[in-house]
Amino acid sequence: MYAVIKTGGKQYRVNQGDKLKIEKIAGDVGANVVLDQILTVVDGDNVTIGSPIVRGAIVTATVVSHGRHDKVRIFKMRRRKHYRKSQGHRQSFTEIQIDKISAK
Repeated sequence: MYAVIKTGGKQYRVNQGDKLKIEKIAGDVGANVVLDQILTVVDGDNVTIGSPIVRGAIVTATVVSHGRHDKVRIFKMRRRKHYRKSQGHRQSFTEIQIDKISAK
């Protein structure tokens, strides 16, 4: 059984027991999180596709940790114009573990 969830503007295919890094969400480490924007639920041959979300479907997860990804360097330059601009960015994330996928 797997589901396609939407969180943080992105879509993820998740199975029970999976760990994944998503955009930062509020919640302490060890807290349970309910993800209710489920786009698709597949249970064997039974496929449920939402329009746009599946009504009554819920994915519960546990917050494992919070952190930040590696730094991404942004460098802009115009040749022969003496224009150079350097910038960096580190995106925050929340690592979660999928506990249960339920669909009604």
